[in-house]
Amino acid sequence: MSDEVSVLIVDDSALMRNLIGRIIAAAPGLVVADKAMDGAYALQKIPRCNPDIIVTDIEMPEMNGIQFLEERKKRGIDIPVIVLSSIASKGAKVTMEALSLGASDFIQKPSGTGPDELVAVSEQLTALLLAYGSQYRKLKGKRLLSPSEFTEKKSAPVTDIFPQRSRTVIPAPPPAQLRKPGKIEIIAIGISTGGPDALREVFAHIDGSITQPIVVVQHMPAGFTGEFARSLDRLCPLEVKEAVEGDLLKSGRILIAPGNKHIEVEKKALAAIVHLTDDPPVNGHRPSAGVLFESVARNYQNHVLGVIMTGMGRDGSAELGSIYREGGITLGQDEASSIVYGMPRVAYELGNVSEQVPLAKMAARINSLAKNNQ
Repeated sequence: MSDEVSVLIVDDSALMRNLIGRIIAAAPGLVVADKAMDGAYALQKIPRCNPDIIVTDIEMPEMNGIQFLEERKKRGIDIPVIVLSSIASKGAKVTMEALSLGASDFIQKPSGTGPDELVAVSEQLTALLLAYGSQYRKLKGKRLLSPSEFTEKKSAPVTDIFPQRSRTVIPAPPPAQLRKPGKIEIIAIGISTGGPDALREVFAHIDGSITQPIVVVQHMPAGFTGEFARSLDRLCPLEVKEAVEGDLLKSGRILIAPGNKHIEVEKKALAAIVHLTDDPPVNGHRPSAGVLFESVARNYQNHVLGVIMTGMGRDGSAELGSIYREGGITLGQDEASSIVYGMPRVAYELGNVSEQVPLAKMAARINSLAKNNQ
């Protein structure tokens, strides 16, 4: 039996099945378990191929992706699912429905605009399959490949995907604080890979009586964040909306940065608002958690609660230190509960995290800090 993460590919297009198959075949640590042309065939094949993760299209004949997820839930199948989504607005709505039915994450289908797009889609899909598939293997007690075994099989970098398995995390001494923490006036959250599920968990349990506004950077493509905000609004006791230029930061409101827009805050004498910009990507991202963290630190100094959660890479990891140095409080999601312990790991290593918190306790910790420091 292979020690690699095995993937079941579900798509009615033979071209797409072959394309995804080639991406998986070229990726270190991944192997194709089987392929199916729709959800009904996938359900038949799951007991035989026993995959670690499933990647599925949504629009398929016989049994589409939504119907497959519904049936998966009924049968108690816990294998993680990554959804292939179209770019259209209808695709965004259906994608959020898929997430509400238990899909772990999604990726946009390539639109055929060129080789650069295919490379980007390949990298993102590989990262998601490795992250969620490895977590499932670990949950089931299956063996995980070491970083050296990844590179022995195929040459590709894996430290950003599985940094928690590459070395022991030793935090640096925390930076000197310019002032002691004050009352919390704003909460800023930066999150990436694994974010949709994690934010659903946190916002479903956030206290509806906290008074601080919350601003979130979730790495997500343009066209999806509006529907994502609406899906969170349905389960959260606070108002959740996609931010627009000039939105007020006010009690009981959570603002989600739009895809492909940086978000910053401005604190004025009578009110505080957000600004959206098309400035170049920072840390490889737009929106960037780093841009948000630096903005809240500059405007609110020691009156900030900064939170960095699951995500690949290091966006926001260094900039979280600007909140800490100003005297703010900083939380980082812990290794065990992170889909990818990248962003919070780097922040912790730099000494920028006041406290590490598991996902299951993150909402309670935010609630406690917000209510005791207001």
